[in-house]
Amino acid sequence: MFDWLIRDGLIYDGLGNPPVRGDVAISGGRIQAVGRDLGPARSTLDAGGRAVTPGFLDIHRHGDCAAFRPDFGRLELRQGLTTIVNGNCGLSLAPLSGPYRQEVLDYLNPITGPLETERPIETLGAYLQALEGEDLPIHVGMLAGAGTIRAAVAGYSRERLEEADYREIHRRIAQALEDGALGVSLGLGYAPECFYTTQELLRALAPRKGRDIPLTVHMREEGDAVLEALEEMLAVGKALGVPVHISHLKAMGRRNWDRLIPDALRRLREAEQAGMDVACDVYPYTAGSTQRIHILPHDFLQGGTEAITRRLRDPEQRAMLRRRIETGTDFDNIAGMVGWENILCSTLQTPANRPYQGMSIADIAKARGQDPFDCAFDLLAEEHCAITMIDFITAESDIARILQDSHASVISDSTYPTEGKRHPRVYGTFARVIETYVRDKRVLPLEEAVRKMTSAPADALRLRGKGRIAPGMDADVLVFDPEKVRERGTYGEPDRYAEGMDCVFVSGAPAIWQGEFAAMDRGTVLRRR
Repeated sequence: MFDWLIRDGLIYDGLGNPPVRGDVAISGGRIQAVGRDLGPARSTLDAGGRAVTPGFLDIHRHGDCAAFRPDFGRLELRQGLTTIVNGNCGLSLAPLSGPYRQEVLDYLNPITGPLETERPIETLGAYLQALEGEDLPIHVGMLAGAGTIRAAVAGYSRERLEEADYREIHRRIAQALEDGALGVSLGLGYAPECFYTTQELLRALAPRKGRDIPLTVHMREEGDAVLEALEEMLAVGKALGVPVHISHLKAMGRRNWDRLIPDALRRLREAEQAGMDVACDVYPYTAGSTQRIHILPHDFLQGGTEAITRRLRDPEQRAMLRRRIETGTDFDNIAGMVGWENILCSTLQTPANRPYQGMSIADIAKARGQDPFDCAFDLLAEEHCAITMIDFITAESDIARILQDSHASVISDSTYPTEGKRHPRVYGTFARVIETYVRDKRVLPLEEAVRKMTSAPADALRLRGKGRIAPGMDADVLVFDPEKVRERGTYGEPDRYAEGMDCVFVSGAPAIWQGEFAAMDRGTVLRRR
């Protein structure tokens, strides 16, 4: 007798095949059978023709600290997420030890939020073990952030590393992978990895050569020079012989819309045809969200947040920085590409500045009687760089192109600051894909959208047992009416659960039952096998 029988559903297998009407039998946390007349079960759910799909996977979140918070998993389950992967963009919370520990935590704070209760983060193994002590509502995996590892070894001040630094970086990456990291993430758009030359990056990653361990990358640039940045990573992947996964592919800036992404997708196809293992992902929003120091040139990031703050208060440095932003094309010049009116301050810490949360830098400058450059520099200095931004940077047409490409998975790139306004993608990315890109815009059929939220990300990070409705697979299963799935959050009011997930099974038990939270402790910690 089965534990559960989901009867009469429209089954989307996760592979992009057209749906078939049938039943799904579950026992022992796994799918046991798919078909008709499967036999008796202790509990039965009549799907009544609703969609039955694998649980959704988000392989690009920044919930490294959030996974320990009391309400973790609720906003994820409401949009159908049963598995997430943290530690992206080179910015993992662990492994982190040594004299630069607090400096790295300060740098991570706008992305991950604070580590509110002391946890072991010295090694990835200790972090994952602590996570296993939590009642996890969903499955959680981690990437080893190569940026955190480099910063823990050498800080943010030195652009060039010594031989001993490389040896220690190699050791820490190897230990993290042995501890169960699902792959290695790079953040070449962030300090300190932005200081690597291509050859230095290859040197830092040399021990990974020839191993089937995914390398995910926030590329060096995502605007004017996105094609050059992509070529760099394809060259790195080819030299190392490793799978390369391009994180949140985009072309920032109106002058790049509808122009660079078709070429980027063509280059990915050509790399695949040449024998490389390549993939990418995309978030379904025209606005991103990250640290606001990301508007600064890479050389201005040297030394960490306190050194940046000192430069921002130096009149000569400010004058130089103004000229760079006004004319610069040698870095991802977000302000120059999209304008101050399209950069919102989403998190501000000081009481005097909190009234400006959610406002654009252009509007804050007007309210403070400043020009936008001085306003932007003063805010960063006053907040000691601990500001997050929501920046409107990409085109809907490019998002549609990437979504339709066979290489692409859906991700959210969710950050988890504990104050300010979060990006609505934290709450609604996966509901948005169904509501907006399947139902309203008809960019994707539902079966293909499901593939991009299930088997495609599972394959990208080698998550065996995830992402398919088939015998032997993990029983992470969704039941919903696609016509009722809805994103409720907005940029003005982001903190709203998505709607429409009637039942969500995690490890074979309902985490959401008839629209209400149920068992919230069936999640597991995922380790590389």
